[in-house]
Amino acid sequence: MSNTALSVLIVDDDRELAQMLTEYLGAEGFTTEAAHDGNTALTRLNAGKYDLVILDVMLPSLNGFDVLRNLRQTLSVPVIMLTAHGTDVDRIVGLELGADDYLPKPFNPRELVARIRAVLRRFTTAREPDSPSSPVSVGQLRLDPATFGVALDGKQIRLTGTEFRVLEMLMRAPGQVQSRDVLTERVLGRKLTPYDRSIDTHVSNLRRKLGLGEPGLPEIRSIRGTGYVLTAQSDPSPQDL
Repeated sequence: MSNTALSVLIVDDDRELAQMLTEYLGAEGFTTEAAHDGNTALTRLNAGKYDLVILDVMLPSLNGFDVLRNLRQTLSVPVIMLTAHGTDVDRIVGLELGADDYLPKPFNPRELVARIRAVLRRFTTAREPDSPSSPVSVGQLRLDPATFGVALDGKQIRLTGTEFRVLEMLMRAPGQVQSRDVLTERVLGRKLTPYDRSIDTHVSNLRRKLGLGEPGLPEIRSIRGTGYVLTAQSDPSPQDL
């Protein structure tokens, strides 16, 4: 995937860091713009089209969570959140609000570029000519990679790119357990590390958005110590949490 024309909005009140990222990402072939507060970020996002947003949690006017909550009402642009080092709550809240990934500060710019490319890769897979484009259905749940659409009983559901990829992996292998390791590698583009609950949070978001597990609907079941499996109908037996 060429990143020549891909544009990134950097939202961080640390102007020195934003300038460093602008220079670093520019050398990697990305075009960038910077916003240094939450209100400016939302104005830019509503006025322009960006391929990805790097969003710091701590911002003046509106914090990163407020910005993310607002933009997710209308936009599905991929978002990587920058969180304080070791602050698990920030990471979980960001993912629950619809962030695609996170990176704790301080970070190596090479790691950020790797995360950007991984997020963009999974977000654009459905739009690439050589990617599988056949729709898939499990019960009343239907997913169409060609249109990036997900519908439950005919009702369209808005998902982030990461949530879409997790759901697609589960739907293309119904009844088969997908390990957290494999989901992390194939969806997030990295190895699963201890205490990394990103995939679990994305699955939790899917359950909430789709209402999965209700009687007669498909269900994503947790398999203790292994991963997740999608079934065509909810099982009356308790989940193996």
